[in-house]
Amino acid sequence: MMMGRATLMEVLSLGRPVAGARPWPRVVLDDRAWRALVGHMAVADWVLLAEWGGPDEVHVALRDEETGEIAIATRASADRRFFALGPVRPGAIRLERAIRDLWGLAPEGLEDQRPWLDHGHWPVHHPLGAASPPQPARPYRFLAAEGEGLHQVPVGPVHAGIIEPGHFRFHVQGETVVRLEARLGYVHKGISAAMAGQTPAGAARVAGRVSGDSTVAYALAFAHAVEAASDCSPPPRAVWLRAVLAEIERIANHVFDIGAICNDAGFPLALSEASLLREMLLRANESLFGHRLAMDRVIPGGLACDIDEAGAALLAATLTRFGKRFQRLVALYRDTPSLLDRTIGAGVVAGALVYRFGAGGFVGRAASRGVDARKVPGYPPYDQLDFVIPVRAEGDVDARIEIRIAEIRISLDLLARLLAGLPSGPVAAAVPRAAGEGLGVVEGFRGKILVWVRLAEDGTVAQCHPHDPSWFQWPLLEAAIEGNILADFPLCNKSFNCSYSGVDL
Repeated sequence: MMMGRATLMEVLSLGRPVAGARPWPRVVLDDRAWRALVGHMAVADWVLLAEWGGPDEVHVALRDEETGEIAIATRASADRRFFALGPVRPGAIRLERAIRDLWGLAPEGLEDQRPWLDHGHWPVHHPLGAASPPQPARPYRFLAAEGEGLHQVPVGPVHAGIIEPGHFRFHVQGETVVRLEARLGYVHKGISAAMAGQTPAGAARVAGRVSGDSTVAYALAFAHAVEAASDCSPPPRAVWLRAVLAEIERIANHVFDIGAICNDAGFPLALSEASLLREMLLRANESLFGHRLAMDRVIPGGLACDIDEAGAALLAATLTRFGKRFQRLVALYRDTPSLLDRTIGAGVVAGALVYRFGAGGFVGRAASRGVDARKVPGYPPYDQLDFVIPVRAEGDVDARIEIRIAEIRISLDLLARLLAGLPSGPVAAAVPRAAGEGLGVVEGFRGKILVWVRLAEDGTVAQCHPHDPSWFQWPLLEAAIEGNILADFPLCNKSFNCSYSGVDL
């Protein structure tokens, strides 16, 4: 088997398949096969979807870009060590630092051995693995930058306004940013431990709170995983209504982001207009689905609510009004030269870097990487709905705004077709109590959200791992701000709008 010419499944044929893994296979590799896998990753066109730990094992989800195949590779680690992926996939570096912090599994060959989630204040060390007494907190070593006239500017973790905490360490030469490094983990919540032992219904509530602005997307990914693990199919009406909720969530976040980016460029009028537009959608959610963010509406097996014909008509009318007013916001942005002067050419991310990190969502699509989980791997009902994935090449703040504008228009069109074609029937099915494991992959407004779940014999959650697209986008923000002035960081940061909570777990 020649290095780089083998497909993902050919390499995984060296391992032992796990029974009951759906809808994609999971294969257990020994140390030799795992090292072979890492070697192939250095040259093969395989996308790293996620990497996470277990009591004595490490899992990595991969997609073969040539064949479209998705699979999970597992390395059993009796000695609590594993050969790191970070040297060949930079997107894995922080994932493997988190694995070490949570599970105590040591990534061999990983150059960056600093903690990620563990800030030295936990009551135990490696809380999900072989827990041990805490170690004294040590000063965090930020990466160095060399050059004349450099100084450091620390920002956070507490910021002005109601936003999540995160620390940003800038190395600046005059007003120009030479290096930025983010330190997160301040809102670590113990998500995996909170889900373990719960029923799927109880764990679904936790999944919907991994990152609150993506509550529908996370709940949907979790539901897909549980339904795959238990071999359960939700009713067709639930599938279509889930897509309605997901597209509303996508639009609400995108439109508010557009306004917030403009506000950080000194144009608050756009934020006011965007806030009104978002409020239209949140009030419709409250009226029709019982919650402004549609939290806890998506459940394993289907939905916790339904709408009648009058409700569907009311939502369609609201979306029509939204679409007309949205054009005013678009015109306001595009017809304000002083605003465009701030966004065009600022915070550029190179397409090569986006591909190297496997970043998706509007960050990836604004820099030539046109991937969307609704298309690939795809899931119902999107497999019955044709739509275009918008792509730009510039990779700057303006491109990320324009991708959001295009996605809002596409989502409005999708919603019109979804509401017009809603199937009749029930909106929920019983989830069998059975052992199994499943993987759910859906497209949130930031990009691909992945949830893996393993169910015990009694149907409760034995282990669950949610993966946020921001894992692969935060490092790109650090690269995008280099060469920009310090005052443009809020603008660039908001154009990415990475989730703090989603990567702090």
